[in-house]
Amino acid sequence: MPDGTGRFQGKSAAGRRIGADKNYMADAHHIVFANEKGGTGKSTTAVHVAIALAARGAKVACIDLDNRQRTLYRYLENRRETIRRRNIEIPTPDFDVFEHDSLARLERLIDSYHENHHFLLFDTPGRDDKYARFVTTRANTLVTPINDSFVDFDLIGQVDPESFKVKRLSFYAELIWEARKERAKSDGVTIDWIVVRNRLQNMEARNQQRMSDAIAELSKRIGFRSLPGLNERVIYRELFPSGLTLIDKGHLGQLATAHIVARQELRELVTGLALPVNHTDHHHNANGLAESLL
Repeated sequence: MPDGTGRFQGKSAAGRRIGADKNYMADAHHIVFANEKGGTGKSTTAVHVAIALAARGAKVACIDLDNRQRTLYRYLENRRETIRRRNIEIPTPDFDVFEHDSLARLERLIDSYHENHHFLLFDTPGRDDKYARFVTTRANTLVTPINDSFVDFDLIGQVDPESFKVKRLSFYAELIWEARKERAKSDGVTIDWIVVRNRLQNMEARNQQRMSDAIAELSKRIGFRSLPGLNERVIYRELFPSGLTLIDKGHLGQLATAHIVARQELRELVTGLALPVNHTDHHHNANGLAESLL
């Protein structure tokens, strides 16, 4: 059960820890938000997806692996405080922050959640991190948000400076490629890797087309999907202190046109993730998920 800190105090599955048995699939659908670069809207995207799923009635738990910045954890702490202060009921996932220093402790933390939730969502640091790598290799859905620029594209691939054709994979893309191959070998699961293009409006049209072409070329090589994400909007920064999201209709006051457009962006993103509606079936396409949310 959740305790007063927002953490879930559950029992570990007897003798069944993530990683202990390569053929064992966690009951929860694992969604990992990861890249090795900060400032891409990763935590904002993660918290909106988590609350969208909770609003659908799913049991969701979030683990923040960045114990320094704790953006996801702090967001949900603010949300919990708003619930108390306003005396309101709004969907909120269970949440925790990983503060320890061993993979064994991370495994035990994951184990305490996975049989009691439909979705287990991880927000990882914007840097190379062994714990982020650990959860990435065990993901069902891997979401890599990038800003729509060639600075961020360099995370996954390098382009020719004249033609903007992809020259080679980056180290990070090679890492994910190898992780997906190993996962498919070990338990037959294909990690659904999705590159989410945030802040599309910030890019000039010709460069945006070049980005689109480069992402399409790279996706054919290494098999990720690409989705438009969340544009740069002041409302996301304004919502953080209250922990509210664009999903929280009735608690945001009067929405401007830009906010309504932002909600539509979120609807399209959640739909595009194709997460399972029937939580016992990890292959069920969830096209209808967002329709009941926003």
